Amino acid sequence: MKSTPMRTPVLCLSLLALAACGKEQGPPKMPTPTVGVVEAQPQNAPLSKDLVGRLSAYRSGDVRARVSGLLLKRVYTEGTDVKQGQLMFQIDPAPYKAALAAAQAALASAQATYTNAHIVANRDRQLVPKGYISQAQMDTDEATERSSLAAVKQAEANVQTAQVNLNYTNITSPISGRAGEQQVTEGAIVGASTADSGSSSTLLTTVDQLDPMYVNFTLSAADLDTLQHAQHAGNVSLADQNKTTVEITLPSGNKYEQVGTLDYSSVIVNPTTGAINMRALVPNPQQRLLPGMYVTLTANMGELNKVFLIPQAGIQRDPAGAYALVVGKDGNVAQKRVSADNMRGNDWVVTSGLETGDQVIVSGIQVVKPGAPAKATPWTPDQAPAGQAPATAGHQ
Repeated sequence: MKSTPMRTPVLCLSLLALAACGKEQGPPKMPTPTVGVVEAQPQNAPLSKDLVGRLSAYRSGDVRARVSGLLLKRVYTEGTDVKQGQLMFQIDPAPYKAALAAAQAALASAQATYTNAHIVANRDRQLVPKGYISQAQMDTDEATERSSLAAVKQAEANVQTAQVNLNYTNITSPISGRAGEQQVTEGAIVGASTADSGSSSTLLTTVDQLDPMYVNFTLSAADLDTLQHAQHAGNVSLADQNKTTVEITLPSGNKYEQVGTLDYSSVIVNPTTGAINMRALVPNPQQRLLPGMYVTLTANMGELNKVFLIPQAGIQRDPAGAYALVVGKDGNVAQKRVSADNMRGNDWVVTSGLETGDQVIVSGIQVVKPGAPAKATPWTPDQAPAGQAPATAGHQ
């Protein structure tokens, strides 16, 4: 059998040719990713802060015993509205009626004594010029007259005090509002406060005025400093205290229909919490708000000037802070550090870091990186991220 010596060189030449072709072609080039962008345009936006607040009554009055005695009965119905001056409790008046009668009797006695002393003094004043009585006797008679007149005034004061104590046996509401639960039952001995013993009067119930209501909340000193700094820089116009509004969200998640106004702002920072106490006044005609209820609220404290509203997906965060990716005029992606501490709806409020006309990437952020090229297209809220198909149901 004859050999074919030329077959091996031909095979080697073929392999070398294929290797050279492979080196010339190389890996396929990746296409430029398409991203959805929004154009940054400056605008004015309300300055709002989401906070947590606690409701309290506009006024709260304690109904207490002002005299000591046996509690006879409760007149009002617990949990109902009462008017100022409405009768709520009755204390046994018998001892105080007796004290009033005794004071009135003492007054009558003092008045009789004064009448007699006055007659004697008038008679002696006519006899002194004639020398029938001495001047010393006249002085004594006038002193008796003055003393008896003072005794009358003291007796009148005792009668007035006895009458006041008797009136205090009828315990009335100090304000108009919602009456609370009875704290002491009928038949109990209640007492009034005394300065000597230091004891306090017996609390019978409370009355709370529920329209309007207070909502108490705090603002951190850091947030206040940011607001003041922005105001001095001209980025924000703070509202006057009587124009700052508060919108409440109830625990059920429903928006409360009435808008409150800022009523009080402290000038002292709480050293424990580092916050400032604030309070708003909220109408409550239907009494849906109740004291002690915790609510979330949005405090509108002014207006931000020349800020950018960027969709939530367009702002990213890392340990260094917030940033946005933008497509530059050269078609490459750049990272910009921004200040975005508040939200308005689904948008971040960017106060610094962006420039007018910046193409901020909102969708497709996962497929780009700073320095790499990207193709910018206008973003729509329902746009799927670049490189992904729209979500569909029924994945296997």
